[in-house]
Amino acid sequence: MKSPALVILVPAVVCFLMALSACQLSASSKKVQLTISAAASLKDSLTAIKSSYEISHPNIDLRFNFGASGTLQKQLEQGAPADLFISAGSKQMDALVDEKLISKHATLLYNDLVMVVPTASGSTLTSIDQLSSSAVKAIAIGEPESVPAGQYAKDTLSALNLWDAVSSKLVYAKDVRQVLTYVETGNTEAGFVYKTDALTSMNAKITITVSPDLHKPIVYPAGIVAETKHSKEAADFYSYLQSSAADAVFTKYGFKL
Repeated sequence: MKSPALVILVPAVVCFLMALSACQLSASSKKVQLTISAAASLKDSLTAIKSSYEISHPNIDLRFNFGASGTLQKQLEQGAPADLFISAGSKQMDALVDEKLISKHATLLYNDLVMVVPTASGSTLTSIDQLSSSAVKAIAIGEPESVPAGQYAKDTLSALNLWDAVSSKLVYAKDVRQVLTYVETGNTEAGFVYKTDALTSMNAKITITVSPDLHKPIVYPAGIVAETKHSKEAADFYSYLQSSAADAVFTKYGFKL
């Protein structure tokens, strides 16, 4: 005959083992959240990549913090949590590398700068020189200090000796998506955005593709944040961004490899 103590102990041990197993299963199935600070112009392509990547990596939850590259740079310098950073310019990435805030980086993509006008406006703007005309009242560009597209626009206007002539007409935006919105709504008669942004719009059309000789190359470097708490998962996604599968998505959205 079993002792009363043994009868009580066996179910207790079984319950304990079951609870321990459940805890281990829960821990192993818990998703790793990766935070990626990325230039606003990457929103559409990275959102598409998120869907496919999470399907093939069910343990990963990708979270994106989109904004102007200069703003994101400052956030990282101030200690904002992130695992990867993707900039729309080398200046911001180089600064973080120099500060040892990025452990590994590489150029992912290239883009073009274009001038857009409202689709419904019937605009006859066919050259950048026309922006100095008195008929043009407002031109949208990103804030040059924090928005790479704004710096490329400033470089272009300066190279054509138009910066001083149009500076009083400039409407500054926090990122390229806001520039696009200003043009789409007719609040400005023209604006400078990336080709990839312009291709997403039904209410703004490209009138000019800016010659790359007028500004620095438009590059998108990606880097792993040195203080990431998920180094393996961050490295895996960093590698995926350079894969043929990711290239196909970026190309679909108008980026150049």
